[in-house]
Amino acid sequence: MADFLIQRPFAAPETIPLSALNHHLYCERRAYLIHVERVFVDNEHTLLGDLAHEAVDTPGYEHRAGWEILRALPLYSDTLGLTGKADLVEIRRGTPGASQIANLKSQIHDRPPVVEARPVEYKKGPARRWSNDQVQLCAQALCLEEMFGLRIPAGLIYHVASAKRDEVAFDEPLRALTLATLDALRASLARAAAPLAVLKPQCDGCSLRGICLPEAAIAPSRRTTLFEPREY
Repeated sequence: MADFLIQRPFAAPETIPLSALNHHLYCERRAYLIHVERVFVDNEHTLLGDLAHEAVDTPGYEHRAGWEILRALPLYSDTLGLTGKADLVEIRRGTPGASQIANLKSQIHDRPPVVEARPVEYKKGPARRWSNDQVQLCAQALCLEEMFGLRIPAGLIYHVASAKRDEVAFDEPLRALTLATLDALRASLARAAAPLAVLKPQCDGCSLRGICLPEAAIAPSRRTTLFEPREY
C-alpha cells in the first residue's frame, strides 16, 4: 500500500490582523474559519458594517477642532506581530517630550512630531455585551504607541446608529486582556483544525452560522424532537 503524506491545507498568518482579536473574543471558531481557512460569508450585519465604514475607508486627512484627523491609517507593531488599519486616528502635533526626541518615526518631512493620539473605531450598532470591541481598539493603541513613541491613555468607539462616542480607557486590566487575547489567538490559529462548534448567543446574527452549523454540536439527548417515528 502506498504511503500518503497528509499536509495541512491552511496556515495561520505570520502577522496577526487586528480584526482577528475581535473575531477571537466574539467566537474562537469564527476567527479560525476566517483567518486560517479563509472562509467568509456576508449577511445583513456585515453589509451594514461595511456601509458604516464607508466614510472612513478612503485614506486622507483633515483638521477639526484642533485635531488632525487621519482616515484609514495603516497600523503595525513589529514587537507584537500585529498589522491592520484604523478607521480614524486623531492626533495633535507639538514639541516632543524627552521620551520622543529620539523617535524619528513620528517626524515626517520636518513636520512637528505627534505628541498626542487616539484611535477611533466605527461600529454600526450600540455597545456590545462582550469586550471584543474594546480589545481591538486597545490593540490599535498599542500599535500607535510603537509607531509614534508615546503613551495613549484612551480611544473612542463611534456608534453610527446613535451617532454617539464612547470613550475607552486603556488601563492596565484592558492592556493585559489585550495581550492575553493575542497570545490565545496566536495559539488557536496554529492549531491543525478549527475549534469545535458550540451553540451560544453569539451565533445569532453570525454570517458563518450556515457553515459552522453549531446546532449539529448539540448532544442528541438535548436536541428537540421534530416528530415521533411512525409505527408500521
